[in-house]
Amino acid sequence: FQTPVQIKEFGAVNKIDFSPVPPYNYAVTASSRIHIYGRYSQEPIKTFSRFKDAAYCATYRDDGNLLVAGSEEGSLRLFDINGKAPLRQFDGHTKAVHVVGFLSDKYRIFSGGDDYSSVLWDIPTATEIVSYSEHTDYVRCGCASKVNADVFITGSYDHTVKLFDARTKSSVMTIEHGQPVESVLLFPSGGLLVSAGGRYVKVWDVLKGGQLLVSLKNHHKTVTCLCLNSSGQRLLSGSLDRHVKIYSTTSYKVVHSFNYATSILSLALSPEDETIVVGMTNGVLNVKHRKLEERKEKPRKKRQPAYRTYMKGRTYMPKQDDFCVSKPVKRVLRKYDKLLKSFHSSKALDAVLEPPIRLYTPEVTVAVMQELHRRGTLRSALAGRDEKQINLLLTFVARRVIEPRFTPILVTVADMITDIYQPVVGQSAIVDRQFLRLQEAIGKEIDYQEELLEVLGMMDTLFATFTKKRATCLEENKSNGLTEAIETNTSN
Repeated sequence: FQTPVQIKEFGAVNKIDFSPVPPYNYAVTASSRIHIYGRYSQEPIKTFSRFKDAAYCATYRDDGNLLVAGSEEGSLRLFDINGKAPLRQFDGHTKAVHVVGFLSDKYRIFSGGDDYSSVLWDIPTATEIVSYSEHTDYVRCGCASKVNADVFITGSYDHTVKLFDARTKSSVMTIEHGQPVESVLLFPSGGLLVSAGGRYVKVWDVLKGGQLLVSLKNHHKTVTCLCLNSSGQRLLSGSLDRHVKIYSTTSYKVVHSFNYATSILSLALSPEDETIVVGMTNGVLNVKHRKLEERKEKPRKKRQPAYRTYMKGRTYMPKQDDFCVSKPVKRVLRKYDKLLKSFHSSKALDAVLEPPIRLYTPEVTVAVMQELHRRGTLRSALAGRDEKQINLLLTFVARRVIEPRFTPILVTVADMITDIYQPVVGQSAIVDRQFLRLQEAIGKEIDYQEELLEVLGMMDTLFATFTKKRATCLEENKSNGLTEAIETNTSN
């Protein structure tokens, strides 16, 4: 993955949900607002803020046109993704609604709240269809089946997971998790159910009456969120222990792990598995994008000359007045020139940061940076780099910024690097060390400049004194000459 982007929200991020349709924007629920972000934007492109108190669990419908969210007030609000005011408001819960979602028929909504109830709603009429009060504690998570439009699942702090069928008046299955249930997830096939609570992630076979298949205990603290990739081959879990674990759904072994700065509350993966977004307790949103694989260009085969090319001119006899025209020498462009010509800014900067160029011809490196700055692409070329590349850039800038011929552009580069990578300061000892070296180099240069200004001030004082004395001497000489002339005329 590329270097993560961090976005600060107004409060703890309790839910992240990706739109199922392109361009795969994602909704972030934090405090009393719902922000819609583009995949590569660091500022919200839309905000829903019609909540008096905290908002919970903003979720997209399968067509990406509608968004539903619960609230601390006990009501549900349905939004058009292109509008601002809510289309519908569903009132019926007496306490906060922490879980909402759409059934797969797109015309019904299920919800669960702190009043221990699970309710099914009709969207066109904004009325309650059926209410289930089987849980004995807060209902904090739920999901709907993609196979059966009447089936949805809820998880509660009473340690149970219940499967409801809208055609019946009570739950059709109850699963005992053993810990307060924080998150539930149903596989696309509808046959397997995953529940998370306490330190455990458990997988159940729904078709066998809720038989336990496997119990995973890879986290050190409470597991708060679950996520599945598009193919169903990877299961992701986030926890208060600051880790995201990735499991293989064939062996249920951990195949990868991510470490974050603070406890994790929510997690989402984009439909094409290119972006992973994590919400944390301190209100920080961490966004990681998968690196694009570089395509290797196949070398073109040289075409062999035709037979007539070889035979051409064999019988030609030059004339006496003919003259020879020399073939123009083809100008060979360097690698960075070719990349600049094709507008590959980041690759051009990489090319001039290679050891032979940056060590022996630093003026070339600085010239390319200046050209990128002139084009307005320097910031994008500096962004999105890993620890090794940032270290290389800072080493070059810290070493060369004190040279007068390079100072103007390298000061701009240093300013941009500091601005771009300020959020990741403290995560890498190597990068932090280079930032300190840069600070030290700039501090020494400022001290030199101050000393030079002091010397210039002293020299200005000396020059001013010398000029004044010289003017005084000239005036005295002139006055002495005039006196002698007057005395001579008087004597004559």
